[in-house]
Amino acid sequence: MTVQVGYFTPFYERMAAEQLPDIFIRNFAYYYDQLAAGDDGMMPEESIVPVQALLDADMLPQDLDAVGQEAVARTVIIKLNGGLGTGMGLTGPKSLLKVKEGLTFLDIIARQAIGIGSPLLLMNSFATDRASLDVLSHYPELQQALPLSFLQHKQPKVSVVDLNPARFPDEPELEWCPPGHGDLYVALATSGMLERLLDSGIEYAFVSNADNLGAVLDTRILGHFASRQLPFLMEVADRTPADRKGGHLARRADGQFVLREIAQCPPEDMNAFQDISRHRYFNTNNLWIHLPTLQSVLVGREYRLGLPMIRNRKTIDPRDPNSMQVYQLETAMGSAIEVFEGAQAVRVPRTRFAPVKKTEDLLAVRSDAYTLTQDYRVVLAPERGGSPPTVELNGDHYRFVSDLDAHFPFGAPSLRCCDRLLVEGEFRFGQGITLRGDVRFRNTNGKCRVVPDGLTLENVEWPEGSVV
Repeated sequence: MTVQVGYFTPFYERMAAEQLPDIFIRNFAYYYDQLAAGDDGMMPEESIVPVQALLDADMLPQDLDAVGQEAVARTVIIKLNGGLGTGMGLTGPKSLLKVKEGLTFLDIIARQAIGIGSPLLLMNSFATDRASLDVLSHYPELQQALPLSFLQHKQPKVSVVDLNPARFPDEPELEWCPPGHGDLYVALATSGMLERLLDSGIEYAFVSNADNLGAVLDTRILGHFASRQLPFLMEVADRTPADRKGGHLARRADGQFVLREIAQCPPEDMNAFQDISRHRYFNTNNLWIHLPTLQSVLVGREYRLGLPMIRNRKTIDPRDPNSMQVYQLETAMGSAIEVFEGAQAVRVPRTRFAPVKKTEDLLAVRSDAYTLTQDYRVVLAPERGGSPPTVELNGDHYRFVSDLDAHFPFGAPSLRCCDRLLVEGEFRFGQGITLRGDVRFRNTNGKCRVVPDGLTLENVEWPEGSVV
């Protein structure tokens, strides 16, 4: 089956010139058709029903652990590893950022996989593949018959003005964008990786983001997934005020689960979207997939799952808010929950969701509020009681990793017993600093202020010294 060109010709010619697979071009054409027809990809509140209760992973029977252990050899760990971390000022793969005890995300992921005994597979971008595989080459235990990576696709950005391919001659690479992590399913097929996994006897996939250090293969959840013969399972966690903008789980009127992202919410429904008592669960992006079912569904749908479109309006140069307005047509990996008949969701503890999206997250993970276990799991310290510290670094002084390192040259202060750290204004932190309870640093004089070595603060604002 080939793509029907015509009005789509400019896109087809560009994508064919880049030797993108015909299957992927047809998928992009499917979403472009929706855009051209005026579809904004919205999912109104009236079209969905809140989810009231779910199976709790902590309540799963212990004997499922043995079932999961038996299935480990038939399970692949897939990590989404396409990001460059440009939002944190990085120029290389985000997964190569050091996060704990001198180890990078990828070092920790590799060591986890070796300890578990499942093959590891990265979904890389063209920008992250070589550097990431260089790191994995230092782990001979990972060398396997299967490749260690496959590549996600790229697609043209669309001009908002005329819906033609966006042009940016100064930096042509900015004319392209990733199609969202929903590309996972098609990329597995077009790369030949899905067929190779199945031929190797791999039945199950555990998929998660490379920057989520809480996403470790759990054999009890795997045992539940395998024993129930589920086609698809999404891990969700309780929403908190910090998660109001994250995609939430819901149901259609027919009872089928759906995922709604904030970009799919009409403005008039935003209050309902952000009501965490109404929509109680958010998608951790930890997913379990039965690969034979995925293959069957892909073939039956001619390799077009038809995931809901997310129309993201951005500027062609993300660094320049005055540059051309473009649409990026994306899909969410978790939205496949509505494609598979019998797909389920399971409530998991917050510890399985510890992503590093901003420098605040990085500072918290680098601190003693988190520990690295002998089997290379990054977990909250016992004193935390299962709740991570809230870290707020306000201002551009801490926006990039290089800025963070310059202002915390001796590493993170002790946050093991800190509930909230708020920093407003510029500070340079010394070594041996311990923070407890609610601690706030405020500096309004425009000059960098030094926080002295060995300082211990508890429930106080510094330097004024007022009790919080």
